[in-house]
Amino acid sequence: MRGADGYTESMFTMTRLDDFVPANHPLRPIRLWLNEALTRMDTVFSRMYESDARGGRPSIAPEKLIRALLLQVLYSIRSERMLMEQISYNMLFRWFVGLAMDDAVWDHSTFSKNRDRLMVHDVIVTLFNETVETARVRGHLSGEHFSVDGTLIQAWAGHKSFKTKSDDDAPRDGGGSSQENWHGEKRSNDTHESSTDAQARLFRKSRGTGAMLCYMGHVLTDNRHGLVVNAQVTQANGTAERDTAAKMLADAARFAGTSITVGADKNYDTAGFVATCRANNVTPHVAQNVARAGGCAIDARTTRWPGYSISQRKRKCIEQVFGWSKTVGRIRQAMYRGLKRVDQLFLLTQAAYNLTRMRTLAARAA
Repeated sequence: MRGADGYTESMFTMTRLDDFVPANHPLRPIRLWLNEALTRMDTVFSRMYESDARGGRPSIAPEKLIRALLLQVLYSIRSERMLMEQISYNMLFRWFVGLAMDDAVWDHSTFSKNRDRLMVHDVIVTLFNETVETARVRGHLSGEHFSVDGTLIQAWAGHKSFKTKSDDDAPRDGGGSSQENWHGEKRSNDTHESSTDAQARLFRKSRGTGAMLCYMGHVLTDNRHGLVVNAQVTQANGTAERDTAAKMLADAARFAGTSITVGADKNYDTAGFVATCRANNVTPHVAQNVARAGGCAIDARTTRWPGYSISQRKRKCIEQVFGWSKTVGRIRQAMYRGLKRVDQLFLLTQAAYNLTRMRTLAARAA
């Protein structure tokens, strides 16, 4: 018997949003750990709204704001306008954020304005640190063996915006035409800057690639399970990877209270970086750059130990972080302008990666 193509809505329903989410859905453990972290951040949220305590309309709850931002990373949603649209009709998203079935969804402009508070009060930094603490409590970190690397993050700016700092917008072809002629003009970060994003820098990763306006993201991972324990965004230049890595390793060594090791690629095989590591009680298991003029900074006193080979194998796992962050996450090209905003997005992406990675580890252990 053929069924009728129609339906009748009930006036009332007793079904909860939680009933629509399967018990084994991968977002369930992520939401549990995230809620525990947000509970520990309650004092930070109270401090954010101290100046508004006298009255006024209530803002978006910061807990809901952070859950929505994480959804944007986890599901590769390209804009906040689209995020608000999907939360309005997706029951899974409503459940994760903490909205009832008939709650109104915020306007995207209101959402963006409230999001700026997070950057002012370093809330995303605190959230990332809480995910690292969750990983430590669950026994996922060794605390002694690390890997470090950097990647380029394309800025939200084009080459045509890269103009001389004293540019008066005069046409460059000499004939008064609106078509600009850049042929033969040398451009550098010393004399030029982007009119779209002044903090972006023109940089290229290697000789075989073209230069682009970008930032540089740096990640320090623990070798036990490849979880991110430190992350930072800087302006792109030739020494940013080593300088930032040295600072992150110094912090890790102070926190560990003992000697630690770090695996890294050939770019870190310099006398300055190796000396800085050893001065900070860090053993540099850096890949040897035999083609470098002056020879390698790492010799057989380091490479002969079995731990060096292990670090060289483990350090390649850091590419999984960058791969996930640029395919699932949103850091291939940051849709924000300015160093602070890009850094906020980068840290949020690494926090999402840690939660996703811990979910996988928990599933394996079950």
